[in-house]
Amino acid sequence: MTPAIRIDDALASGVRMLTEAGVLAPRLTAEVLLCHALHRERSYLFGHPEDLLSEVAWIHYGRYLHQRLNGMPTQYITKRQEFYGREFAVSPAVLIPRPETEHVVERALALRPAGAVADVGCGSGAIGITLALEWNKPVCLLDVSYAALAMAQANAKALSAPVTLVAGDVTSALRTGSFDLLVSNPPYIPLGDEPTLQREVREHEPHLALFGGQTGDQVYERLIADADRVLRPGGWLVLELGYDREASVRALVNGWGDVRVDPDLAGIPRVLSARKRNQ
Repeated sequence: MTPAIRIDDALASGVRMLTEAGVLAPRLTAEVLLCHALHRERSYLFGHPEDLLSEVAWIHYGRYLHQRLNGMPTQYITKRQEFYGREFAVSPAVLIPRPETEHVVERALALRPAGAVADVGCGSGAIGITLALEWNKPVCLLDVSYAALAMAQANAKALSAPVTLVAGDVTSALRTGSFDLLVSNPPYIPLGDEPTLQREVREHEPHLALFGGQTGDQVYERLIADADRVLRPGGWLVLELGYDREASVRALVNGWGDVRVDPDLAGIPRVLSARKRNQ
């Protein structure tokens, strides 16, 4: 039988292990993993440091620490990530939503399209579901991965979001002239950059959603070319940018109107929006 251990001692043990392994934010990570094992909020740790862990909680906590020490992102262990004030389920089938992607949502919300909206390469559905809930109107979620669509469907159901789901590569499944806004956080990392990525990203997040070919622009090229077909005249395209993608993506929207790039909080060009000209 496992010896009884106090919450504060278990937390200190986890912090020490994570610190020695060089894991970022070891204290926060240990707190999150211990809360996940206990099925409690973080405030419980500080209010009940002397409480003893059950044997089951201790076993789960040890397993979660082992997974994190082996590079698995915390979000894949807890199976959740907050985005735009809502909790989304995540798994290794989808990218973990990042805070900088919230700028895509903010730009799309500012445009207020009157007609149909699609989230292309939706992954967990974070962008499209957020827009559907903020606008209280249906949004189409597209992805080539059936596993990603299943995750997006689960999130839409949990959050009561009005969405439709479509399986297809980029925008190939959409009708000509059928949408007023396309939003996307496409794969944009060049394949050659794979060795430079953090272990957590390189070994655990889906490569299909990470890499945009040799240059990083392969999906941008296909998406922007077909967006001209799918969008109605005057329709908008809103894209997340990789940290060094601004120049190449600007070149791809040459001929579009109202091209604008918004930075993230670090000052990095993060969101490009462009409007299809009336024809």
